[in-house]
Amino acid sequence: MRMRSAGWLAVVLWVSTPVVAAPKLPSVCESVEGDEAGASPRALPEEVAKALDAIVRSELSQGPVAGLSVAVARGEQRWVCGYGYRDVTKRLPATPRTTYRMASVTKSFTAVAVLQLVEQGKLSLDADIHTVVPTYPAKQWTVTVKDLLGHLSGVPTYDGVASTTNVKAVSTEEALAVFSQKPLAFEPRSRYLYSTWGYNLLGAAVEAASGQSYRDYLREHVFQPAGMAHADLDVTATRDEHQAVGYRVKDGVLKPSRFLDVSSRFGGGGTRGTVGDMLGFGRAVLSHRLVSRDTMGKMQASMATSDGRLTDYGMGFATYPLRGHYLVAHAGGQPETTTLLVMFPAEDTVISLATNIEGEAKRLRRLSIRLMEGVLEQGVTRRDAHFTDPVDSVVYEGLGRIASYGLAYHLWATRGPGSLPADEDLPGAFARVSELLDRKAIGRDGKAALERIRGGHDPRLGSVFIRVGAHMARTLEKAQGPERLLAYPAEGPLSFFADYLAACDAQGVPDTERFGEPLRTDLLRFVAGWKRAEVPELRRQRLDEESNPEPRWAVVKKAAGLSPDVRPDYSDEMLRIAEGFAWRKQQAGRLRWLERAVELQPRSVDARLALSQALLVAKRDEEVLGHLREALATPQGMVALAPTPLLKRVAEAESPRVGLGLLRAAVALHPESPELWEALAKREKAQGHKAEAKAALRQARRAREARPEPSVDPASRSGGDRGAGPVPDDHGLVRPRPSP
Repeated sequence: MRMRSAGWLAVVLWVSTPVVAAPKLPSVCESVEGDEAGASPRALPEEVAKALDAIVRSELSQGPVAGLSVAVARGEQRWVCGYGYRDVTKRLPATPRTTYRMASVTKSFTAVAVLQLVEQGKLSLDADIHTVVPTYPAKQWTVTVKDLLGHLSGVPTYDGVASTTNVKAVSTEEALAVFSQKPLAFEPRSRYLYSTWGYNLLGAAVEAASGQSYRDYLREHVFQPAGMAHADLDVTATRDEHQAVGYRVKDGVLKPSRFLDVSSRFGGGGTRGTVGDMLGFGRAVLSHRLVSRDTMGKMQASMATSDGRLTDYGMGFATYPLRGHYLVAHAGGQPETTTLLVMFPAEDTVISLATNIEGEAKRLRRLSIRLMEGVLEQGVTRRDAHFTDPVDSVVYEGLGRIASYGLAYHLWATRGPGSLPADEDLPGAFARVSELLDRKAIGRDGKAALERIRGGHDPRLGSVFIRVGAHMARTLEKAQGPERLLAYPAEGPLSFFADYLAACDAQGVPDTERFGEPLRTDLLRFVAGWKRAEVPELRRQRLDEESNPEPRWAVVKKAAGLSPDVRPDYSDEMLRIAEGFAWRKQQAGRLRWLERAVELQPRSVDARLALSQALLVAKRDEEVLGHLREALATPQGMVALAPTPLLKRVAEAESPRVGLGLLRAAVALHPESPELWEALAKREKAQGHKAEAKAALRQARRAREARPEPSVDPASRSGGDRGAGPVPDDHGLVRPRPSP
């Protein structure tokens, strides 16, 4: 269970085994000379750069590829490379100098500009935006600058095709006029709704408070101080031969992007730059060169709704724990581009990614996590645990959240600009955690227990997971030293809890700051099962990054048989292998690996859903409902397959036929949902099935009559859906899975 960190050395050892055969893509890397005297910037060690290069090439070995630029910095060390082509037709390579549309990463630039003006006394976070930007009319409720920064304002988001297809340059006033007469979607702070229009208002506020144009202000006060030499607004006049040509994927083939003039979303998505520019911005953020440390700490803190739910978004940044790291980030997506900026304040690390293929958010997120593992986790492949007992799975998720929130917030507060919730009544917090993880309560209603656990970090529940987890981290830091804490993100929550229990015994920690016997018993059982089923040679190797994963199947299946109750979860890797077969149009291979994923992890909701979609592609529709019922029988499935998240899955389906098949299964799972029946009616009509569409509409009317007041899905609660609403282009950094 214990891996004592050896820093970069562990990464050097890890790279000795190649990940996968590299695709034949051109790559151009920035030349950064190392300096014995410690001048900056310095190149990452050669072995580390090779490891990161292998990670990127492995990712690019699957799926259509145009251009991708990658930058990583840890402290003063940096690595910047471009892969593939910024222009596929002309075979022009992507390089560190290639510029991409930044899309919604622009929001972070705008937020910094706003907070600079707040520090100068030229803006107030509590100001009514109508008083700052008079052309925006007063609404039924006051909308403050702070509300807009955190997407809590109620200002709506894109609401139709016309608002996302602008092809002409517009002024600030014209950009605001698109939405200024629309009413607020809800009372400010009562909900979270990601809104690029809200950030256009903030861009206008920057102009009003500074007396400069938005472009001039950013160039002088954000881009120049951050060393963003190639950053600018994305208008025709600022583009040069280094600008990437944009593409989209249709039917597995690259097609040119449609044109969109982004002056219509200037404050929320109107800039361009290189990955080096993003890296420079991230370094400036972490070193507090743009705003003060205190201000940056407030920007990086998640805001909360009025009923006490964290939104995972601060002032201009998505912000939340990721496996024990405190992550501060923003993603962007528009025609021509997908971008991602990720910062780890406690570890002084920045990762920036940009591609000229739109709709690649999942790929960039996956790649950023693999780069994080290489830089911060010694190349260890972190896997979740799979349980056959639904109570065990909920308990384990609770353990994971306590460990992740505790470690992340403790490190953010001690090594970064963050702060912890008030540490009041610690014995009461431990007692509350014990209640949340009580096996009897979970057994009575697993879904409700899971939803409570997923809110254990919220202020409305006293932030008990943060407070208890941070206390555990402090105790371990005192017992084992500060460097030991840095190993837990790679080792996982079982190691964190086991070490804490040992430290309690060694240091005589009061009973009020310990966990009861049932949890101790669970933990020992989990650890023992994991050790029996773990495959040591896969600790630093993912199945999907092997050139031929087939021989591994027998190995992991045999290991899983040694521990039927708990074992490492390989479903993410197996689903990724299946995606590769799907991209190559090899449906038999796709089905084979998805069926294996379900066989190995039968209670995996993601595996069942992926297999269901593949079965629809294979026209084995009659098998789909059974798999979805099995998934729905788990507490996680009850949440993930509620009507609202199911509708989102349908919207993301790989083809209209698959979407229709999922909807037909969905109404069988939830016949009481009028929303599902209405969506089915639209799909049936679009497919030319008039009789089926009319029948679905009749069912929708009956469902509405039986439920006059629509209920709210847990997944659509305040703070639960950071991407709520139709946001086809710009988007925030959305976690695909609920576990941190």
